[in-house]
Amino acid sequence: MTTAVAVDATITTGPFTVEARFEAGPGITALFGPSGAGKSVTLAAIAGLLRPAAGWVAIDGEVVADTTRAVHVPTQQRRLGMVFQHAALLTHRSPLDNVGLAVRSGPSASRRQEARRWLDRVHAGHLAASRTATLSGGEQQRVALARALAGGPRLLLLDEPFSALDQPTRRNLRHLVRDLVDEQELAALVVTHDLADITAFADHVVLYEPGRTLGTHAVRRGHADDVAALLGLAP
Repeated sequence: MTTAVAVDATITTGPFTVEARFEAGPGITALFGPSGAGKSVTLAAIAGLLRPAAGWVAIDGEVVADTTRAVHVPTQQRRLGMVFQHAALLTHRSPLDNVGLAVRSGPSASRRQEARRWLDRVHAGHLAASRTATLSGGEQQRVALARALAGGPRLLLLDEPFSALDQPTRRNLRHLVRDLVDEQELAALVVTHDLADITAFADHVVLYEPGRTLGTHAVRRGHADDVAALLGLAP
């Protein structure tokens, strides 16, 4: 398995510390565990939003953080796409403008064309000129997903991207993310504590308990009983 991201780090924020050690390859890897276990803290360190207290992070073989060598590659240079629980869109800009800000190069007209292509790909092309503040939660997450992909990331990070959405919207977006990861041959890390997310679209799962990772396991997608047993949730 080609390693898309590798983490061997101690990450501290305030009084909380997490020991994160795992590798993930192409496809979707879920970071699963109880709230407060350190999943989002790990994602923040991979993104460069937090600096590890010790250890290192590598993406596609490039070390982007290493405390022993004082390496810290800025977030904007790590070639990441990020989607959070709340879409974090610029409400004073249109959906098309929000996505266009992520397109890395080219004249204005071609960047807008690329942004529109990504909105179409996430089935949100009809929202291009809408008022961003009036979009539903599901619509905002579609725009956020288009923005995350428009910059051509080598790694997609999703932090509880469906938790604020109703069940039908969650199901639709799970399928969309799975299709896009496969289509773009991407690696994606998804923070979740929802068993349904893992059953629906994960290839691997990194298990967490508060403050540390417990190991990485392959997942049989669509087999809810197997996944539940793996995670220690079987009745």
